[in-house]
Amino acid sequence: MAGFLGQIIHNYVTRVINGVTGVKNVFFSGGVVLVIGLVSIWVSIFLYVAFYYAYMPAVLHVRPVHLQFKPCEEEKGICSFPSAHIQLTKKQQLLMIGQPYKMYLYLEMPESPANQKLGMFMVCAHLEDKGGTLVNNACRAAMLHYRSHLLHTFYTLIFLPFMVFGSSEEKQTVIIELFSGFEEDPGHPITDIYVEVQSRHVEIYSSELRVTAHLTGLRHLMFHWPTFSASIGVISILFFLAVLLALSWCHQSLRSDFIGGGMQSGKAYSQDKDWTSGEDDDTEDDEEEKSEKKPVPNFSGEIDETATDEENNVDEPQVPSDKALFNEGVIETLK
Repeated sequence: MAGFLGQIIHNYVTRVINGVTGVKNVFFSGGVVLVIGLVSIWVSIFLYVAFYYAYMPAVLHVRPVHLQFKPCEEEKGICSFPSAHIQLTKKQQLLMIGQPYKMYLYLEMPESPANQKLGMFMVCAHLEDKGGTLVNNACRAAMLHYRSHLLHTFYTLIFLPFMVFGSSEEKQTVIIELFSGFEEDPGHPITDIYVEVQSRHVEIYSSELRVTAHLTGLRHLMFHWPTFSASIGVISILFFLAVLLALSWCHQSLRSDFIGGGMQSGKAYSQDKDWTSGEDDDTEDDEEEKSEKKPVPNFSGEIDETATDEENNVDEPQVPSDKALFNEGVIETLK
């Protein structure tokens, strides 16, 4: 009875231990999978961010334009074209190679009678590298947007309170596109831009230069739809990481199976070889025993090839020795 109870307790304890071991294995496997998943997600995010900053250029570069001119000595006004020198960069390259850019000049001009009577005027720009070599130049025409006297009167009456308190002014921002689709030359990266307004009667509040990257294709998608492109990018990197991990696991499994199968096949081959060599030894022993068998003549005078020496024990004629011949001779003499 005690042995039976002991066996039941032993089986119960064994089942509990096996269950605990199984739970530990499940938690361990789940923890490993969770850690690998989290690491893969962080690696995917890091790779996408690194790719974004390496692939995407700076979309906008803004530089102030400080116009200078030569004033007249005898009469009021300016006696030279307003011009400015804009330094984009000193040492490092500012624009990305192979990326098209657009350059705009923003002129903030008052709606003064002088500007309204000015009409069209020319704006020219020259691009130079660090050594002073001319890389590109362009000239564009510009003018204030036309407004009739009636429209100007209505606009002034509507925005009169804002103009009184200074939140609005009678001015226009004229946008001039100097370069469209400009690409940086790797041998002559631009560092300086020279701008000139070819009119001595123009009136300008302020101006600035904007260099905008003209994004197309994947860069356009990544810039204008960042959340969607980031999701697609991270999921794609996760997919490739999962494929690499699966291939690595399959390779490791096949390698271990191949090594284990090779060891087992080697043992089986050695055992088969020993068994085969034993058969060969037995065969050689049988052949030696057969070779020891000699044909013995039977009573009929024929040779029995199948009989052994023990079965066909036939006395062979013996030749008498010299001592036996001497003894026979002495006996005969005595007779």
